[in-house]
Amino acid sequence: MRQLHAYADLASQLKSRLPTSVVVLGRVTVDGTGAIDIGEDCYLYPDVFFETQEAARIVLGAGVVLNRGVHLAARAGITIGCGTMIGEYTSLRDANHRRIEGIPIRDSGHEARPVVVGEEVWIGRGVTVVGGVTIGDGATIGANAVVTRDVPANTTVVGVPARPIQRA
Repeated sequence: MRQLHAYADLASQLKSRLPTSVVVLGRVTVDGTGAIDIGEDCYLYPDVFFETQEAARIVLGAGVVLNRGVHLAARAGITIGCGTMIGEYTSLRDANHRRIEGIPIRDSGHEARPVVVGEEVWIGRGVTVVGGVTIGDGATIGANAVVTRDVPANTTVVGVPARPIQRA
C-alpha cells in the first residue's frame, strides 16, 4: 500500500505521465516546475529529490535506478541514460551560484550547464557531479568522487577531483 501511495504522489507532481512499470519505494520530493520524464522500469528508492527550475528538464531513461537520498537539481537540464544506477546520497547539479561584487551571493543568480550521463553507468555512493559534465556510456564513478570534468565511455574514475584509474 505504501508503494502505491508513493507512486500516486509522485505521478501527481509531474508534468508528464509516469509509466506504470516504475517502482517507487517511498516518498519522492519534486520541487520547481515538475518537468521530469521518467522512463519505463525505473526504480526509485525513498527520499529521492528532484528539482527543476526555469526551462530545465530531468530525463531518466528506461531502467534507471536512483538509490536513497539521490538529489537531482536542474536549471539547464539533466539526462540520465538507460540502465544507469546511482548510489545513495549522490548529487547531480547543473548550476552554481554566481559571484558578483557588491551583490549578496543569494541574489547573484546562477550559471547553469547541462549534465549528461550515458547508458549503463554506475555511480557510487556519495558522488557529486557538477554542471557541464558528460559521463560516457559504461563508465564507473567511485564512491564519494567529485566529478568536475567529462568522463570518457568505459572509464573508471575515483577521488576528489575524480581521475581515471582504468579503461575497460
